[in-house]
Amino acid sequence: MTSSKNFFSRIALGALVVITALAGCAGSTHSAGSSDQAVSAGTRVAVLPLDNLSGGVAPLKLIRQEFISRLQAEGVVVLPDAELDAFMARRRLRYVGGISREDAAAFRNETGVTAVVVTSLELYNESYPPRIALTARMVSTGNDPRIIRMASSAMAGDDTPGILGIGLIDNPKVLRARAIDRLVTGLMAENSAGQVGPSLTPASVFHNQPLDQGKKYSVAVLPFFNKSSRRYAGEILALHFIRELVRNDRFSVIEPGVVRQELLQYRVIMEDGVSLADAELVFGVMQAELLLTGNVNDYEDTQGTSNAPKVDFTALMLNRNNRRAGWAVDAHAKGDDRMYLFDFGRLSTANALAAAMTRGAVKTLISTNLTAQP
Repeated sequence: MTSSKNFFSRIALGALVVITALAGCAGSTHSAGSSDQAVSAGTRVAVLPLDNLSGGVAPLKLIRQEFISRLQAEGVVVLPDAELDAFMARRRLRYVGGISREDAAAFRNETGVTAVVVTSLELYNESYPPRIALTARMVSTGNDPRIIRMASSAMAGDDTPGILGIGLIDNPKVLRARAIDRLVTGLMAENSAGQVGPSLTPASVFHNQPLDQGKKYSVAVLPFFNKSSRRYAGEILALHFIRELVRNDRFSVIEPGVVRQELLQYRVIMEDGVSLADAELVFGVMQAELLLTGNVNDYEDTQGTSNAPKVDFTALMLNRNNRRAGWAVDAHAKGDDRMYLFDFGRLSTANALAAAMTRGAVKTLISTNLTAQP
C-alpha cells in the first residue's frame, strides 16, 4: 500500500451524447438520501427558518416561503408559522441548523409534527450570473431523531449556456424557483439508490480497514476544521458528506443537531480540529461506531463568468474498535477540470464541485478495493 508523503502529512492534521449528459449535471447537484421512513402527501412537518451559511445577505424569509409553498404543492402539511414561533419561543430555540434530542421530542409531543425540515442556504448571489445553493433534510421527531431524507440543489445562471447562450438565466427569481423545485423533488424522492450528479475521485486515498458488508454503521460527522477564507466552509463540507452517507443504507448518520448539543453539553471546543480526547467522547457519549472529520483548505466560489470555483479538503474516518484511521482522502479540484466544448461539464459553484468531490470520496469509503491511490 503506497501513498505520497505530502498526502500523509496533510491527513495527519467525447461523443456528443456524453457531452450533453455531462451538461445536464454540470452546474447543479440533486442528491437525496432516504431511510426506512416514508415521506408522502399528508406528512406533517415543521419547517425551521433558514440557516444562512452563505456569508452574505439573502431574502431568507422569501426563500423559505417559496420552499414551503412547493412542499405544500406536494401534499406535505406544514406547521403554521404562528405555532412554530410559539414553540420556538417556549423552547428558547435559536439555533436552526439542526435539532437536539430534547427539541425533537418536544416537537412531537407539543405540535404533533412527525418531522422537522432543516434548510441551509449555502450560496446566494443575484448579480449576473445569479447563483443559489440549498441543502435540506427531514429529521424525524420523538426521542430518537433520525435523518429521513436529505437533498441539495445548486444552480448558476450560466450552468448550461448552450450555443449562442440560449440556456443562460439572468433572472434570480427564475433560477431560485428552479433550484427550489429541484430541492423539493429530491427531498420527496422515494428511491435515491442510484447515483445522481457527477462524481470526482480524490487525488489520494488511504484505505486499510474494509467495512463489514453486512453491517450498518452509526456515524457521527463533525464540522470540518476550516482553514479556508470562506466562512462556514467547515459546516458546509460536513453537510455534503452527511448527504452522501445518508444516501447509502449502510450508514446511520447521527443528526448534526444532536452532535452539536452533545459537544456543547460537554464543553468540547475544537479550535484546531478534533483531538483523540474529543474522539473518545464522541464514541462514548454518542455511541457512534465511526467518526468522520477533516480540514477544508480551500472553498472558493467565483464572481462573474471568467473563473472556476475551487475546493480542497482532507477527510478521515476513525473507527471505534481500534481508535485508528481506517480511511482517509485528500481531494482538490476546480470547476473547469472536466470542461468540454461550449462549457459542457463545467461545475459553476463550489457547492456543486464539493458535492461531486464528496460523492467520489464516499464511493472510495464503501469500496472493497483497499489499494491506496497516490
